[in-house]
Amino acid sequence: MSEELLLRHCSPTVVGLKTANMFACRFDSREQERSTLQMLNKKLCSKGLRIIPLRHNKDKVLLYLYRPSKLKRDLKDEQADKLLQSCGYSSGNTNLCIVQLIKRLSENEEFPHEIGLFLGYPPEDVCGFIENKAQCCKCVGYWKVYGNAEKAQATFEKYKRCTELCCSLAAKGVGIERLAACY
Repeated sequence: MSEELLLRHCSPTVVGLKTANMFACRFDSREQERSTLQMLNKKLCSKGLRIIPLRHNKDKVLLYLYRPSKLKRDLKDEQADKLLQSCGYSSGNTNLCIVQLIKRLSENEEFPHEIGLFLGYPPEDVCGFIENKAQCCKCVGYWKVYGNAEKAQATFEKYKRCTELCCSLAAKGVGIERLAACY
């Protein structure tokens, strides 16, 4: 897996604008996956980032790049905590919540809707998505928006510009550890 692939899918998280991103990736073997993730974590942990596999599916792995400090803050939100508890998650323990998410992903083909909370989406939009069965949203970008559409669209544009800039810098030889903001 190349750093370019990681930046194409995760630049907003790398630079600290976003809590997390997910993307699918192919590896030739479990050993290659393990060594790649180990190398990336070695580069990125000091920057406040962590990358882990969420689900293995045939020849692809669903990877999760996240900022543990931001995720902890996001999951402490009252609305987010209430939703997670209603889905059977343990309150107050971010690592246990990730383990429970991995378990839910392994038990179902579809993504559990609360996954948006693990990606830094606004709780009101995650709840709106669930309550409205993914219908009647105000706008669509990185997620379906049920709350503040203007703020979300500005965020979508910021994420887009961030990704373009990071990919451009990477093409000029700037490494991911230089692009990653420290938190």
